[in-house]
Parts: sequence; C-alpha cells; structure tokens
Amino acid sequence: MAAAAPKPEILAAFEAAKGFMPVGEGLALYAAATEAGALGLPLLEVGTYCGRSTILLADAAREAGTVVVTVDHHRGSEEQQPGWDYHDPETVDPEVGLMDTLPTFRRTLHKAGLEEHVVAVVGRSPQVAKVWGGKAGLVFIDGGHTDEHATNDYEGWAPHVAEGGLLVIHDVFPDPVDEWTGQAPYRIYLRALASGAFTEVSATDSLRVLRRTGPGI
Repeated sequence: MAAAAPKPEILAAFEAAKGFMPVGEGLALYAAATEAGALGLPLLEVGTYCGRSTILLADAAREAGTVVVTVDHHRGSEEQQPGWDYHDPETVDPEVGLMDTLPTFRRTLHKAGLEEHVVAVVGRSPQVAKVWGGKAGLVFIDGGHTDEHATNDYEGWAPHVAEGGLLVIHDVFPDPVDEWTGQAPYRIYLRALASGAFTEVSATDSLRVLRRTGPGI
C-alpha cells in the first residue's frame, strides 16, 4: 500500500513556505501524520517556526477530522539567532529587536487555507507540556537543538503519545560533526529506542518515525 501523499496545492504551499525541511522528509512526515490521524487524536508539533511543516500536519489533520496543536515561543532557537547560519533577518521584529516568527507563521497558514485546522500555542515547550492534559496521536519534535531543549521536549511530550501513536523526531544526525544541527535530536532518538516504549517505523534522511509499543519513555 502506497504511503499517503499531499495534494499538489498543499505540497506547493509547503515548498513555498519559509523553513528548512526538505521535500522528502516532508512527504514522510505527511504519511506519518495521515496514519496517526486515524486514531482521532490531536497531532502535536513542537517547533512551529514559520509553519512549513505545520502545513503538512494541518492537511493530514483536516483529512482525519482532527486538529494540529503547534507549540513555539516564536523567538527562534539558538542556531537562528543573529550571527548564526540559520538566521533570517526578515524574522526580526524591528520594534523589539528580537525574532518573531508568529506573523510569518500566520500568513503561511492563511495562504494555505488551513487556519481553522490549527491551534497555535505561543509559549515555551516545557511550560506548555506541563498543562497539556490529553493524549496525542502524533508528537513531532522539531524544536531547539541543544541537549537541554531536546531533552525537555522529549520528557515533556513523549509521555503524551497514545498507545499505537507515533513519535517523530527531526534533525537526527548521528555524525558528531553535526553537533549544532542534530546530535541532541539523535540522542533523544537513541533514548526513545532504548526505553522499550518505542519501535522505529521508518527513517527518511534526518526524520525518524517511531511507534509507541509499550509504556514509559
């Protein structure tokens, strides 16, 4: 059975949106979100940025009759700050001098016609995780790339993945040369596998999809 694929207009909106996820990984994320949507639970994204991957999650949620909850403080992660390789000056709020990706994100969703299928939570991941009460069919971790932030995202959100649901981790790079882009996500990926709670389903470049097959994290 072929993996679910987004409609051409959704894929075009994804490719046009500001962000870093390649198409191949996006297609794998969409397939995972479509599968997880069958559980009838929300799809949860940690790390919204400007909404590139949110488009795919939102379309899958629309098809499944559920919603995406996407969490971000919208001030940018470490590697997106001025002086770093992933900094985009267009995302800086000139009035306060800090990054603010929320306006770009809202425009992205509006252009794609997906606003009503997304609940955007503006806040820091650990704080939001503490007040999140239910289960999620999918948790997509794509936030900060330090060990502190990746670990907080994993410990805060992995417990909310429902039985049979999916944990998706982006920017998993085993090579130590990628310390700033993917070593912390790689370490939480290894932790998930070692926990016995998750079993790997697929690997597409730096995207890993795992299924909850047992309790714990």
